[in-house]
Amino acid sequence: MAGNTEPLSPRAKLAVTAGKAAAAVSRAAGRGSGSVIGGKVALKLDPDLLGALAQHLDVVLVSATNGKTTTTRLIAEALRASGPVVSNALGANMPAGITSALAGGSDARYGVIEVDEKYLAGVARDVTPKVIALLNLSRDQLDRAAETRMLAEKWREGLSGSKAVVVANADDPLIVWAASSSQNVVWVAAGQEWKDDAWSCPSCGGVMQRPGDDWFCGECGFRRPTPSWVLSGDHVLDPHGSAWPISLQLPGRANKANAATSAAVAAVFGVPPQVALERMYQVQAVAGRYDVVSFQGRELRLLLAKNPAGWLETFSLIDPPPTPVILSVNARGADGTDTSWLWDVDYPRLAGHPIFVIGDRKLDLAVRLEVAGLDFRVCETLDEAVQLAPPGQIELIANYTAFQDVRRRVGN
Repeated sequence: MAGNTEPLSPRAKLAVTAGKAAAAVSRAAGRGSGSVIGGKVALKLDPDLLGALAQHLDVVLVSATNGKTTTTRLIAEALRASGPVVSNALGANMPAGITSALAGGSDARYGVIEVDEKYLAGVARDVTPKVIALLNLSRDQLDRAAETRMLAEKWREGLSGSKAVVVANADDPLIVWAASSSQNVVWVAAGQEWKDDAWSCPSCGGVMQRPGDDWFCGECGFRRPTPSWVLSGDHVLDPHGSAWPISLQLPGRANKANAATSAAVAAVFGVPPQVALERMYQVQAVAGRYDVVSFQGRELRLLLAKNPAGWLETFSLIDPPPTPVILSVNARGADGTDTSWLWDVDYPRLAGHPIFVIGDRKLDLAVRLEVAGLDFRVCETLDEAVQLAPPGQIELIANYTAFQDVRRRVGN
């Protein structure tokens, strides 16, 4: 457990109070949870507040392109087996949102924090985490977050010298390269379905060889480390070779991978795999993701996919044709304004599904589907798409702000 905390300084207390007041005003004005504006106000008054709020906590940081929010939630559930947890459960994952979350955790033992990839090194410096979980890196918001290898290099530099235990995906070469600067790494074989960002060696630029589940660079010898935790079908194998069943209400292979990583993180804190995995079963939805909602007499399953890797995982878990599918894409600030990534998504996998297209960038998406040779209809609103969809549960896949738009419309 983290050491006893020094009481917050008067300046820090003032910053927390002001931040909470700003958040309350924002909520009262109907502008969302207020966590970001509250955190910004608090950090303006005390730039060192994040470190002060974390000093009494055993902190876990979770970062990745995909799966951060879900894995953060699974780890938080697992660690509640041995003490109270504070977490930024709604995904406000930049310093302001993290500060707001920790401000509400004075009685917690653990802080389980999702961190935007761009801010990982800085947040790790501020909060001295005990564990850092690194899941994957793939192209996403190229106009904001930069190219994946540059991001991996920032992580590699930021993690060197860190005393944290790094729990990292052995199947993603970019993650392995980023984590290899750390003194203490626990490797998890969590899999990697999307490989299009990992064909060149992050160490030397050579061509990666990928026989089966293995990978290595034929030029410099950089290669997949031997994992101590392994996702194997519906089980996770621990470092002793014992197989523990993964039973989740969340769908898909990607969530089993998230659970395997979460079990490895929980074990660092002494929570046994059986206990950790049983607690993860409680999670039914994460910030609206995977929820099934009723809307206009129809059942809609809400699925979030923000980048090519995420869409690929999502396509693997939707019901087969002729299940209707609604696709919604925006390109606002939080999404990244560049929609060129649509051309990297394997949309031909949707062949046979009745497809309906909505969102700010519905015409960008329509052009992509047209080139893929798919049948689809462009609709002005969610309501119109639902009315036109043939019978049966509807799968709705949306990127970040489009997903929030849908949740507001369906009252979720």
